[in-house]
Amino acid sequence: MAHSHHHGHDRGEHHGHRHGAGGHFHAPQRFGRAFAVGIGLNVAFVLVEAGFGLATNSMALLADAGHNLSDVLGLVVAWVASVLSKRPPSGRYTYGFKGSSILAALFNAVFLLLAVGAIAWEAILRLLDPAPVAGGTVMAVAAIGIAVNGFTAWLFASGREGDLNIRGAFLHMAADAAVSAGVVIAGLVILVTGALWLDPLVSLVIAGVIVWGTWGLLRDSLAMSLGAVPRGIRADAVRGFLARQPGVAALYDLHIWPMSTTEVALTAHLVMPGGHPGDAFQMRVADELRRRHGIGHVTLQVEISPETACALEPEHVV
Repeated sequence: MAHSHHHGHDRGEHHGHRHGAGGHFHAPQRFGRAFAVGIGLNVAFVLVEAGFGLATNSMALLADAGHNLSDVLGLVVAWVASVLSKRPPSGRYTYGFKGSSILAALFNAVFLLLAVGAIAWEAILRLLDPAPVAGGTVMAVAAIGIAVNGFTAWLFASGREGDLNIRGAFLHMAADAAVSAGVVIAGLVILVTGALWLDPLVSLVIAGVIVWGTWGLLRDSLAMSLGAVPRGIRADAVRGFLARQPGVAALYDLHIWPMSTTEVALTAHLVMPGGHPGDAFQMRVADELRRRHGIGHVTLQVEISPETACALEPEHVV
């Protein structure tokens, strides 16, 4: 539930603080069951796919099994971060462990790109020296993959827009379902034409799909880990909104950053020569920032005198 605090200081400073769920970044939903089901299904499928890949000498199946194994690890990391982000603050971690969801998204992106390198290297070697593949078995196992990965992706579909951590899990599973469909097509073509080179070629396509799906996750998670203004929030629009508030003569030291993959914080200094506007002003501004810009954790410091010295006033000073 949103609330606000106000504090007075000797030199006339006033602080307003409010936090709650953001507008663009929704409060974390409970995906514990989705993680458990997704991890269980994918572990079982990895064992089946790797076994048939070894038995049929299919690089495409082995590559997809390796990728699915990395997804299992990714789901575990995302699940742990999801649980940690709900832990209450402590004396040392005053924001709790909300930032763990950002670290999990970054880990998943980097880990997937490393896995792509291994898959692509092995595929190139196999492309230079194609080996016999049991096309029918490849098709059957990959078809199971479509069902497993498609269902797992569906479990996370509702949270993909509001949580980068959940979005990572969804993208991995959706990409895997598409890749499995490609493996089915490759198996059919191998059965009809005997083109053994198609198996490692599909592995390279898998690598390309992973890179394509992971790049945005890497970019956004890296930016979040560096405290960048989250995508979807325009800092200039937020600055303009605050500067237009009645009684505000100047605005400085504005900072907007992600506390987690779902929550955004803001701090700013407002120069209001007419005096502190009161609690209603701060509650209204905080509510507008939440509804219009998705910023749910707002701290405003009001300076009464324009002459008040502040070392943080220059824009280039943090």
